[in-house]
Amino acid sequence: MTPDELDFLPLKVTHIDEGGRRCFDPDGKRRLIEACGKPGASVAGLALKAGVNANQLRKWIMLERRRVTQIDSQKPTRMGSAEFVPVVELAEPDAVTASANLPSSPGMTPVLRPREVVRGSPLPPSPSRLVARLPNGVSLELECSGQDPALITAMIDALRSR
Repeated sequence: MTPDELDFLPLKVTHIDEGGRRCFDPDGKRRLIEACGKPGASVAGLALKAGVNANQLRKWIMLERRRVTQIDSQKPTRMGSAEFVPVVELAEPDAVTASANLPSSPGMTPVLRPREVVRGSPLPPSPSRLVARLPNGVSLELECSGQDPALITAMIDALRSR
């Protein structure tokens, strides 16, 4: 790091509270935490230059990481639940791999074929089978009859919450 990048050190004390603790300039703290994240930065060395305890600086870094992680986890996904796995209805009873129907880029939506009209038959419905390979490498296989929509909904909701 060049000396110009550290021109805000030592940190400026804005005030001292009733307990005798020093309160530092928030912009200076933010810049110090960013400086600690750069390659080759020494947290202890920067703390010494900033005039704060190294353990205190490590705590500030940890709290900032938690804050950023919490903010990122609360952001809504760009495509909502459609980004999870697209569902395509097919009239064929054979197994279908869902990953073959995934869009090539996150901004594109899958092209769906028009629905085929399927006439009812006197035979009981055969079980449906769905095989999906998720982006994280997990392979999921569901086999159910027409009587299990609540079970499928519960399974999808459980996967979405992970």
